[in-house]
Amino acid sequence: MRYLAAILIGRLIRVAVRLIRPGGGSALPGLVVSKLAPSLFYQTLSSFPSGYVAITGTAGKSTTTKMVVAIVRGHGVDVFTNPSTANIEQGFFSSIIRNGNLLGKVPGSIAILEMDEAHAASVAKNVKPSTSVILNILEDQLDRFVDPALVRETLSTVAENTSGTVLLNADDQNCLQISSKGNFSSSVIWFGFSEKELKSSNLQYAPTYLSALPKPTTSVSLTSQNDREITVLVDSATVSFRLPSRGAHFALDAVAAIATAKEILGKSFDAELAASILDLLPPVFSRGEVREVDGESIEFILVQNPASLQLNLDNLESDVEQVFFAIGRDVHDPSWLWTVNYDKLPQVKMLSGFNYADAALVLKYNGTQVDRVEADYFKAIDEFLALPKPNRGIKTVLYSADAMRRLRRYKGFTDPEDVSRA
Repeated sequence: MRYLAAILIGRLIRVAVRLIRPGGGSALPGLVVSKLAPSLFYQTLSSFPSGYVAITGTAGKSTTTKMVVAIVRGHGVDVFTNPSTANIEQGFFSSIIRNGNLLGKVPGSIAILEMDEAHAASVAKNVKPSTSVILNILEDQLDRFVDPALVRETLSTVAENTSGTVLLNADDQNCLQISSKGNFSSSVIWFGFSEKELKSSNLQYAPTYLSALPKPTTSVSLTSQNDREITVLVDSATVSFRLPSRGAHFALDAVAAIATAKEILGKSFDAELAASILDLLPPVFSRGEVREVDGESIEFILVQNPASLQLNLDNLESDVEQVFFAIGRDVHDPSWLWTVNYDKLPQVKMLSGFNYADAALVLKYNGTQVDRVEADYFKAIDEFLALPKPNRGIKTVLYSADAMRRLRRYKGFTDPEDVSRA
């Protein structure tokens, strides 16, 4: 009963916000309840019989979490998660408000949560995760984290506070450094790529400026990738399936997800079942999402840092003819746009977003033809979608998180689970 009033207030706020802004209301209720009942989230985390799994790192958290949850649920386990990519503490409170009862009880024998790097460390200090997954460390959000070394130290805190198993990316020297210098007694499981696939992947990890450590043996690894078709080695067996989105970064998410689900499920884990689940799983919204808008298929691709923009550019369909490029106000330091190679982006039909001027200058300098620059973002959306259907490929939107949220609200894409597989 101690949380009843706070949860009622949170639910009322959620209803009010969603009346004003359909599809909204995920952050404010959690923020309010976190002030009224700060211990609610930690008590909830402590209540799961099988503990909670923290999935963190710079990139791939949303997709990996969705994959792990799908596999574990596919094995008959009741899972609590944060499906709306609400990966900071107020988002966790919002998930409890949405999924729990008036007493704060939520269903599930285990929690599998996507967690922002800094918030994962803060939560782990209060309630130890039973399993933690560290995907990677990239040069990202330098306005917030200053240096990748700080992210490595933050994620070391997550590993050090894990009561069970820590899963780490064997191809990222930052993860190797966490393991070698970490003061933790948890067992470590490694996932990664075969040497052949790693060389061709173009995955970029933040440099450590330390002596390279030898790559450890992986329990789950990518052995081949052909567009979306991948083969994964799980111990001594192989499984093959089709990814929901293009690119080596999504293959890494799948490998991490299989390794994590295998650890969670133990002897009940079925690799073939896991592969069949991933073969049908739709992407997380805007991570290579293809949806119909006004009777026309549009692909939406989220870019969040230099590495994700580069990988998504490298994996654009070769015949794409109409691209909308939008960098929003979430990119506080647009100078990172200059570190990307735009050879795979010869033409942009429409350019907009809060940082449109910076983006236009970068593209012009790199030889990308920009047909139209429009400062009014919503006008730009309407004009791009009104273009005649392309002769080749489908219309493609490359945008940052702020531009993504604004477009989704504007077009009424309010359900984060309403995503179809291409």
